[in-house]
Amino acid sequence: MNHLPYRAIALDLDGTLTNHDKVVTPKTREALLQAEAEGVVIILASGRPTYGIEPVAECLELDKRGGYILSYNGGNIVNAKTGEKLFAQFLPDEVIPILYRYAKEKNHALLGYAGNEIITEMPDDQYVKEESRINKMNIRKVENLFEALEPHPTKLLMTGDPADMLKAENELSEILGDRMDIFRNELSEILGDRMDIFRSAPFFLELVPKGIDKAKSLLRLLSKINLTPADMIAFGDGYNDLSMLKLAGMGVAMQNAAPEVRAEADYITLSNEEDGVAAALEHFCKKAF
Repeated sequence: MNHLPYRAIALDLDGTLTNHDKVVTPKTREALLQAEAEGVVIILASGRPTYGIEPVAECLELDKRGGYILSYNGGNIVNAKTGEKLFAQFLPDEVIPILYRYAKEKNHALLGYAGNEIITEMPDDQYVKEESRINKMNIRKVENLFEALEPHPTKLLMTGDPADMLKAENELSEILGDRMDIFRNELSEILGDRMDIFRSAPFFLELVPKGIDKAKSLLRLLSKINLTPADMIAFGDGYNDLSMLKLAGMGVAMQNAAPEVRAEADYITLSNEEDGVAAALEHFCKKAF
């Protein structure tokens, strides 16, 4: 019988583990359950909130067999079986009103999380609805997001149309660029010494604590479970997956990954619509002997 030559599997969710319907297909699920049966530790590493990852953890039986959830891009680490929070980091309190005023000024949706709900002043925004669909979380409209947020949030999310371009004040001037990139650069200039701002999707601007990324949180977790990066295979498709792909003993990019991500990977598998995770696990099992 072939065995996987890695003791941990770190998996991004959207665009990697799940297909366009945001579900794990039977073939990929079976491959991961087989790995679990051999004692491999499954780690779900996503920008989603913890609540949005839990259904995937249950699909893979991490609540019964054991495994870990890295939510908010690594801002939280949770034991999927016991619910114990192993690590948490929060946005500095003083940046939250600045982010709130900035989003209001730009007339872009800003959202936060409260239990199993997404809270926002702009519930009809198409990208707020997409975040709701991805995480299977209801949207609750609030009159004042700043006042409605739970204390010490780990992440806020600003949304926007990636096709919406900014122009200089003179309409004859050149287009300045993608609005979300402009906003990312502006916020980085204002708050970059106190927090991190990055795009997890063309329409999502992640607003997270300073120094949080998947690789750093994986290092924290691996040390707790007596494993090293060389023991781990990692799968991803987005820019926020690059650090963990570089960290892992084997970094696997999906065929649908951004070109820059594929260029940095050790191996490229099939797309998330073609059971790419299962295909790579099968490939490396065959390579083991």
